[in-house]
Amino acid sequence: MVQRPKTSTTSQDSRMSLMPTMIDLLARARVDLRMGLPVVLTTPDQAILALAVEPLDTKRLASLRALGPIALTVTARRAETLKARVYDGDIARIAVPASADLTWIQAVADPADDLRTPMKGPLRSVRDGDAELHRLAIALTKSARLLPTAVICPVQHPAQFAQSHGLTTLPLAAVAPLMVESSPLHPVAAARLPIAAAEAGRLHIFRPEDGAEEHYAIEIGKPDRSQPVLARLHSACFTGDVLGSLKCDCGPQLHGALAQMGAEGQGVLLYLNQEGRGIGLANKMRAYSLQDQGFDTVEANHRLGFEDDERDFRLGSAILKELGFSSVRLLTNNPNKISMMEKTGITVAERVPLKVGETAFNRGYLATKAAKSGHML
Repeated sequence: MVQRPKTSTTSQDSRMSLMPTMIDLLARARVDLRMGLPVVLTTPDQAILALAVEPLDTKRLASLRALGPIALTVTARRAETLKARVYDGDIARIAVPASADLTWIQAVADPADDLRTPMKGPLRSVRDGDAELHRLAIALTKSARLLPTAVICPVQHPAQFAQSHGLTTLPLAAVAPLMVESSPLHPVAAARLPIAAAEAGRLHIFRPEDGAEEHYAIEIGKPDRSQPVLARLHSACFTGDVLGSLKCDCGPQLHGALAQMGAEGQGVLLYLNQEGRGIGLANKMRAYSLQDQGFDTVEANHRLGFEDDERDFRLGSAILKELGFSSVRLLTNNPNKISMMEKTGITVAERVPLKVGETAFNRGYLATKAAKSGHML
């Protein structure tokens, strides 16, 4: 009798280690949404297909309609602009009429033509049933740096459906905690980098576990870890930092902070890849277009469906701790950065004002930040 080889525990462990974790599946889902693919979101009692509106095309919309009635999920901010009723707190579920085409759906999602075609409705908001999976769909589109709107369709036998269509499945109970946590950051590389502000510069690269953008720390000199370090949390701004945009004060703040660190001989600037206050460059350009129509920076964000500020300042705290710092002299005008540092275990020994870069082009923008976001200008 031929004996079959027993499966060893080591073999089982190897197979398990090659399977995607929930963090891996979340990263995969974000890419799927950006590519226009649906993802399957589940609870023990409910399952839906969710597609981001931004990359949606007519073929996939038709395939979705063939499965049953569809709804559009938007944030409460976007619903406010649309004059749609909000029954679910921070989101609204809008029934999509059978006659509505892709153009109608995109017009509800994208505020680009709101002023030209202000009447989108009447819109009927759905109020029955649990909205938790719809809320997850919105969170996923935001983290994918897309317009925060999703087309939703209920699906039966989700495991079978996902397998037969090759779709990513996310169980709400497993992924919901991950969506509110700040992904752990790990140092990848560091090297000496002389820069204009200081020849004694060193650049550190940090990579999050969730597959999102890397973040950087520029260390000037050799700061004493036992003393408060002059520090700046700077959010990436391609238009200001690279192109020298006059619409914001980001470029002058970046160079002003580095120059002050260079003059003192030490400091650390954290360059966080959270463009457009966390909404991404494409959405930031959409907000700029709305500003050209007469809306201020906060109003533009709200019309797009975002909050005033979608950034995660916990990332800065994590990098500071990884570098060995526990106390800072924080170069900032933003009180939210101070409070988040304190909440996450970094002592703010001093706030160092950073008032630079005001121009005729950004004076209104700075006034709005002071009036609506509490910036100390």
